[in-house]
Amino acid sequence: MVISPKIPRERLRAAFETAQTALLAERVPGGHWTGELSTSALSTATAAFALTLVDRARGRAVGEGSPHEDLVLGGLTWLSENANVDGGWGDTVRSQSNPSTTTLCWAALGAVPAHFDRFSRARSRAEEWLTARFGAVDPDTLAREIIAIYGEDRTFSVPILTMCNLAGCLGDGADSWRDVIPLPFELAALPHSAYRFLGMPVVSYALPALIAVGQVRHSRRPSENPLLRFIRDRAAAPTLKTLGRIQPRSGGFLEAVPLTSFVTMSLAGCDQAQHETVDLAVEFLRGSVRADGSWPIDSNLATWVTTLSVNAFAEGPSDSRGLEEVDRSALKSWLLGQQYRQRHPYTNAAPGGWAWTDLPGGVPDADDTSGALLAIRRLCPVDHETRVASGAGIEWLLNLQNRDGGIPTFCRGWGKLPFDRSSPDLTAHFLRALSVWESESSERLRLRMRTGMRRALLYLEDSQHRDGSWTPLWFGHQDAPCFENPTYGTARVLSALREVSVDSVDTVNKMRRRAVEWLLSAQNVDGGWGGLAQVDSSVEESALALDSLLDTAKTGDMRVVDSLNRGLEWLVGAVENRLFEEPSPIGFYFANLWYYEKLYPLIFSVGALGRALRASGPRA
Repeated sequence: MVISPKIPRERLRAAFETAQTALLAERVPGGHWTGELSTSALSTATAAFALTLVDRARGRAVGEGSPHEDLVLGGLTWLSENANVDGGWGDTVRSQSNPSTTTLCWAALGAVPAHFDRFSRARSRAEEWLTARFGAVDPDTLAREIIAIYGEDRTFSVPILTMCNLAGCLGDGADSWRDVIPLPFELAALPHSAYRFLGMPVVSYALPALIAVGQVRHSRRPSENPLLRFIRDRAAAPTLKTLGRIQPRSGGFLEAVPLTSFVTMSLAGCDQAQHETVDLAVEFLRGSVRADGSWPIDSNLATWVTTLSVNAFAEGPSDSRGLEEVDRSALKSWLLGQQYRQRHPYTNAAPGGWAWTDLPGGVPDADDTSGALLAIRRLCPVDHETRVASGAGIEWLLNLQNRDGGIPTFCRGWGKLPFDRSSPDLTAHFLRALSVWESESSERLRLRMRTGMRRALLYLEDSQHRDGSWTPLWFGHQDAPCFENPTYGTARVLSALREVSVDSVDTVNKMRRRAVEWLLSAQNVDGGWGGLAQVDSSVEESALALDSLLDTAKTGDMRVVDSLNRGLEWLVGAVENRLFEEPSPIGFYFANLWYYEKLYPLIFSVGALGRALRASGPRA
């Protein structure tokens, strides 16, 4: 028996059923899950400022009865009431202050002259925080420090400085734009095929900001090169048409409030406030605001949390009521309905993949495609419909695989940016998805799958750190050095290695042994896990680490058994004390932007406790 008498089966089952009941209660009327993403100070600051600028550009400023005055003041009030004790803001209400978010909040709070006194104290405290961090908040220092944070990655530094400039924080006139790096928005006039030919496959994912931010920079401080200035003048109108064409019907680019806000404020800042793209984006922002006046980081992760929930329920014991409580047929139909059957109009991605959301702003990605393939396989018996869908999804993933054998997020590329960089956790998810469909696939596809899986394992072998861990791409821990989360990455890879059937058994076993040693060394004294050793334990990391270690106990290694028992004691206690209802910031958004998801601790607890019950033997 894996579990010692320290955790009686009755207590373990009670904790599992508590978590399972809580997760089942989160379903929406359609039978799937949508979850709830964290409120974001950054989203609130950018959305409030974007609406401020649109109203001002359309002739009715906030303070003069503008159309969005209530929304703007509601957002700024929320910011002033939810600053951290030190006067700054983090990306979530549970995050430590950081310079990027604090800079944007500081800029937004000073952008409404009619209500300057109302928010002056919060803005002054933010300025004190920034001065302590940067040394000063003069334009040169501010620009230099923001650029230094992101280095060569301009996807966030340029929009931040653009907002600061539009808010008047970098000075007046064309000279104030000298530190805002010009973006080559003219590239958006090229056909999609040209991006890959030029070695820039990631450009299509950055088009909204590239076009809008690039245009406002060009309008405020045109290039001194006459040829480049001419090209950009001529490219302005056609690239605006491109922007309108790739805007989803919801109005939200990638369903993300910050990205949509940056696009909106930039267009308003270059005399395009009447553009139809702005109208649709404003409607998205109006529809995204929460009752307390704040905005979330993104609309939802409906597809992602639904597939995670289905796969967690599938880990439970045979007498679990998890999947019996849901309408499997309805869930299957819903998931199949989220698969892209045509080339994506925005990113030009091939058909076959899944996005993180059921909303029109989503784009297909590797993690969600793998998750959907796993969930569909576990929901219902394989039939013609699921076999066709799985074949298309597997082909999509195989065509995404990078030269190094790893799996990137959105597009195959050069590995220079997060969009196209291989990641161990994504590659592990890919391996799990292919493993469950291998026996159900055609011989031709099966041969491709085996080749892809071998290449993926070689990538995992190469990317395993010397200490035995793996570092994920999109998940981190805000209290860990460099904000990395090797617990998440190592647990995800270890879970995949227990399921994959390959020829290179010795290589896989070696990777597993090293990974197990690392997880054992990373366990905290209290029995839980954080992002790494001596980082506060959280439900998310603890549940994932436990889940990945459970099969290892079958080897009889008493260190693993002891680790599992201590970990289960911690996790069961967290469920009993309702700590599993308090999500921790674990997710990275683009450019190290934190978020948390309400359902993550519930889902991961159901998965880990369900597998623990199954491993503990039959019902007594």
